Amino acid sequence: MIRLENVSKVFHPGTPNENVAIRQVDLTVREGDFVTIIGSNGAGKTTLFNLISGTMPVNAGRIYVNDIEVTKHPEYKRAQYIGRIFQDPLLGTASNMMVADNMMICYRKGMKGLRISLNAKMRAFFREKLTELDMGLEHRMDNNVGLLSGGQRQALTLLMMVLSEPSLVLLDEHTAALDPKNAAIVLDLTSRFIADYRLTSMMITHNMSQAIKYGNRLLMMDRGEIILDVSGEEKRNLTVEKLVDKFHAIRHAELENDELMLTD
Repeated sequence: MIRLENVSKVFHPGTPNENVAIRQVDLTVREGDFVTIIGSNGAGKTTLFNLISGTMPVNAGRIYVNDIEVTKHPEYKRAQYIGRIFQDPLLGTASNMMVADNMMICYRKGMKGLRISLNAKMRAFFREKLTELDMGLEHRMDNNVGLLSGGQRQALTLLMMVLSEPSLVLLDEHTAALDPKNAAIVLDLTSRFIADYRLTSMMITHNMSQAIKYGNRLLMMDRGEIILDVSGEEKRNLTVEKLVDKFHAIRHAELENDELMLTD
């Protein structure tokens, strides 16, 4: 589905401010994977998403989607098959347009090239889809999106992303700006949509409990590298305490290795 080969990103190379944000990362995400990604601030999580989506270029390495190299494809071209939801609920929708019009734009993107109008049949289809959110938005299709709450907008953005039928979904801390109640609702919708529509997804979160609860695979990043990759039974048996212990064990081993290299 998606493959990164020896991908690196360096900011301000060759200057005193040089910063290696992504360090020779190799990663394969299989079709149908739901990957959660954790790591401290500055670990490289969002930069990784920026490289995958084409928001910024790589300094080295190659990126493939469905075995097609997209390393040099611009962001707008990758947006045809990559859906991304950001932390800010305002970024995923057009505030001054109606709910139905927002949905129409994304649906046309998913149908790729077909001429479709917002007729009675499409309105009925959108109304049916909005009922899945259980937020009453099926009765507010003619309201401007700017009138919705943050939780409603993020849930709508999630539904619109599903309608566009992306090959890959990138969820960049998409519940972090919501209150706990709405965050839980949107996370449950996310999990359900990913399962029902068989979406290949990657989700960044700072919440270790969420990273353990959701998805079939968990990655931990630190200093621009993937230092832990667990799935299957190992992931199902994880707890927050075990995850923290694994991080400390990896960091301790790295420090010992660094000390050995200095003495050689």
